[in-house]
Amino acid sequence: MITSFHTINSSSTGEYREKGSKFIGLAFPAGSEDDVKTRLTEIKKKYFDARHHCFAYILGPDKTKFRAYDDGEPNHSAGDPILGQIRSRNLTNVLVIVVRYFGGTKLGVGGLVTAYKTAADEALKHAVIVEQQITVPLVFEFAYETTPVIMKLVKDFGLTIRSQAFESSCTLEAEILLSLKESLLEKVRLLQATGTVFTARVVENH
Repeated sequence: MITSFHTINSSSTGEYREKGSKFIGLAFPAGSEDDVKTRLTEIKKKYFDARHHCFAYILGPDKTKFRAYDDGEPNHSAGDPILGQIRSRNLTNVLVIVVRYFGGTKLGVGGLVTAYKTAADEALKHAVIVEQQITVPLVFEFAYETTPVIMKLVKDFGLTIRSQAFESSCTLEAEILLSLKESLLEKVRLLQATGTVFTARVVENH
């Protein structure tokens, strides 16, 4: 079970020049395809006069969503080398765009592969790589008098409370580290077995 992954915590840039062409590498954290689209739109506006806006991204803890795009460069000469740099660092939830200003001299496929790979590498070299723990949503439903039991679970398992409603029937929504989920559910079963009445439900496929 994947309980954490490595990503970058902020944007970073790098640059590579070859025979008059300038390659600007831009790395961004990206949690979804919508994030990717937003960043691409921003970069295309900012570098509107560039010849190419090539990119690659990997999304999701299991790294199953990914794409490499050459934007008019010869097939596999731009997007794939960029993607390779993300993969070589075992990263996910990362978008890398390499903007090219053409310098008038063709580099050939080999030269392009080196240029896009190096620009992506330079951008990621300047990024801060972090390990991100995966969390899952958890919902407690309980009677008001059971509040101390629930709050002890919150404290003991370091839960992050998202919302709570204390009435005759109470609800508390929280986030728990995936790595602690089974331990918490086992504790819940023990409490229920000793007569404490409440429910705890992990929200799957959130």
